[in-house]
Amino acid sequence: MIILDNALEERERNGRPLQLAVIGAGYMARGILAHILDGPPGIRLAAVCSRRPEAAAELLSTVAVEPVSTDSAESLERAVAVGKIALTQDPSVVCAAASIDVVIETTGEIEYGARFCLNAIESRKHVVLVNAELDATVGPILASYARRGGTVLTNTDGDEPGVVLNLLRYVRSIGLHPLLAGNIKGFLDHSRTPETQREFAESVGQRPEMVTSFADGTKLAMEATLVANATGFTVLRRGMTGFRVDHVGDVLGQVEDSQLVRTEGAVDFVLGASPGSGAFVVGRTENPLKREYLRYFKMGDGPLYVFYQPWHLPQADAPLTAARAALFLDAAVSPRGAAVCEVVAIAKRDLQAGEEVDAIGGFTVYGVIERADIAANEDLLPIGVAIGCALRRDVAANTALTYADVEIPPGRLVDRLRDEQRSQLAP
Repeated sequence: MIILDNALEERERNGRPLQLAVIGAGYMARGILAHILDGPPGIRLAAVCSRRPEAAAELLSTVAVEPVSTDSAESLERAVAVGKIALTQDPSVVCAAASIDVVIETTGEIEYGARFCLNAIESRKHVVLVNAELDATVGPILASYARRGGTVLTNTDGDEPGVVLNLLRYVRSIGLHPLLAGNIKGFLDHSRTPETQREFAESVGQRPEMVTSFADGTKLAMEATLVANATGFTVLRRGMTGFRVDHVGDVLGQVEDSQLVRTEGAVDFVLGASPGSGAFVVGRTENPLKREYLRYFKMGDGPLYVFYQPWHLPQADAPLTAARAALFLDAAVSPRGAAVCEVVAIAKRDLQAGEEVDAIGGFTVYGVIERADIAANEDLLPIGVAIGCALRRDVAANTALTYADVEIPPGRLVDRLRDEQRSQLAP
């Protein structure tokens, strides 16, 4: 962090701040804008892109910014040159603007997000994803495109996968072997819908579908998948175990150590545990001298130790992830090759032939994590692919959907990317 701070301060002194563009105008975009505009030196908000420019303009007004509407890369560049923030509804304008260093994608949309990311990567922009939905579905192939083009595609620091990866790097750097990593989850009910979550969503200014994806476990599965694909960690069972403990430190008494020893590490979560938020990593060492010092510094007797962070602040850390990518070509969370895990669609209720699968966090399906090889062998349908598909036959509640169960809409980029991901990134 000190190196990053120094590099950003030098950019500020030299009058060369990093120019960031934010894609989207929702809840996370607003928080990120606030932190860029009142954040560290050396980072500047250059542009906001939204399909709903009126929503973006309203969003910018909440942070006391009057944008300049632009419809071309040239007009965007003119706005940036005089210190103004450009507003556009055309993502290609952002991608074509030479002054933009990094784009932060916050839409939570898969098809739109995929099209934008491909354009950005082809335009040699670094991409920070605050979009676990897209990353869990086609992140491996998008990251492969970015690496081939010399750019970085990364999920953000501050969200649970970023917290996990930073903890995991620390655990490894002090010579412990990471065995288990995941979220501290407060609540989980697969049957939740936008109707049950509407009142709470309105109270916190979020969309009911987004809040439902948190409550029904879909976002949890996506975040665990991002960690698995970035580390090579597996999942011990479909949907994970979900250790019910009073405090995250108590997970050591629940972990079946012999099962974990047979893996290169696993992703999972603790449920209902204090401190109620954040993420954790369990590391192991048999070294008696290390264990002596870890005991002295109140880490326990070992050989297993819990390291955790009791908060996650993606809106605050996303600008720093952008700087990390642009200045050091360093990804916070990025797939390292073929997918290790997938998020597969499970029927939330009895579904009838002819029904269309609705949104993530909707009324029809929820997502759970599964090993990618099992998902492939059983022809299971990823939830990011399922959205918008029509059912060919009835599917019972709590049954995993397969490709044979649905009619895929024609012409989608996500399906082409999935085909490339399977063929080009063999496990």
